[in-house]
Amino acid sequence: MARTTIITQVAIMGAGPAGLMLSHLLAKQGIESVVVEIRSRKEIQETVRAGILEHGTVNMLVESGVSDRVLREGDRHDGIELRFNGESHRIDFKDLVGESVWLYPQTDVFADLAARREADGGDVRYSVTDTTVHDLEGKPKVWFTDADGAEFEIQADYLVGADGSRSHCRFQIPEAHRKWYFHEYPFAWFGILTEAPRSADELIYANSEHGFALISQRTETVQRMYFQCDPKENVAEWDDERIWSEFRKRVNGNGFELKEGPVLEKMVLPFRSFVHTPMRHGNLFLAGDAAHTVPPTGAKGLNLAIHDVKVLFEGLDSFYSNGSTALLDSYSDRALDRVWKAQHFSYWMTSMLHTVPGADDFDRARQLGELHSVVSSRHAKAYLAESYTGWPAVG
Repeated sequence: MARTTIITQVAIMGAGPAGLMLSHLLAKQGIESVVVEIRSRKEIQETVRAGILEHGTVNMLVESGVSDRVLREGDRHDGIELRFNGESHRIDFKDLVGESVWLYPQTDVFADLAARREADGGDVRYSVTDTTVHDLEGKPKVWFTDADGAEFEIQADYLVGADGSRSHCRFQIPEAHRKWYFHEYPFAWFGILTEAPRSADELIYANSEHGFALISQRTETVQRMYFQCDPKENVAEWDDERIWSEFRKRVNGNGFELKEGPVLEKMVLPFRSFVHTPMRHGNLFLAGDAAHTVPPTGAKGLNLAIHDVKVLFEGLDSFYSNGSTALLDSYSDRALDRVWKAQHFSYWMTSMLHTVPGADDFDRARQLGELHSVVSSRHAKAYLAESYTGWPAVG
């Protein structure tokens, strides 16, 4: 069967938040794009992902016309709590840097973007198969089979690989033209969704002799929480009482008690740090998890993806507006500047709050000294607040 050819300006692999946001921004400037995605729209929307959005991410969603639902239904958080030795220490973002973050699940970000692209008539094709990419150093092509079995070839000026942490595009770059940076962590998160009232109005990052715990929120009646565990932990071995006993050991004390309820969902989430450099090869650009992943401790993953898109959009817009490739040529360096900042911040938060297997008394005492240093210094708290809420965008 002959392939049907689609001519466009930008081909985008991946219809997660990064790919859809880029397609949306391009459409606003009259730049054509086609987005292809191997998952179904339903599958993406039902994949539960937490979400802390930096102020810059929120601004982009609202000001670009995607949706203002994040402002109406999301929860603005003006700080977080660091909890250790049974005591809580609030990091006041508003006071320290004048910014906030929003608790708004990534699934809702996707839903808003997918609805906007559909309403605007965007060409987004879900549930495709047999995807391959070709001619990355020339005029890129994407071959795929759609959900109805029809075969297509997209021909584009540029290809964007926004196809997630298992990126197909990333592996098409010859080894001689890429360098990968990895860091594996010797622990994971045991995550639960529980039917319970909120235990706190803002996120609690708890360090204890029993390991790390994160107390987050979802709605007035359903909450998401995590505690540090072995990456090989078997969730089937954990009943509700064992789970809550572990949380109590790590968080409760000095008058604070978690609000408990039935556990609706439980999972183990391993994580690592990864960076692919450079983020461009020929006329292929990588964005989001296709180029980098961070541990979730610093809440950077989705925000980094959206920043990549902002920088890449500026380059594509400049090229199609005035023919200049200067911003496209600097895309990788500009994006990686923020990526490495986020890698450092995420690693720092992770190492400061988690217990490394085999840690001795010195390690524990040093870690507590670090936490005391942070909460007793306005400058240290300001660094944490600025990093958490988001650095200024690249100029």
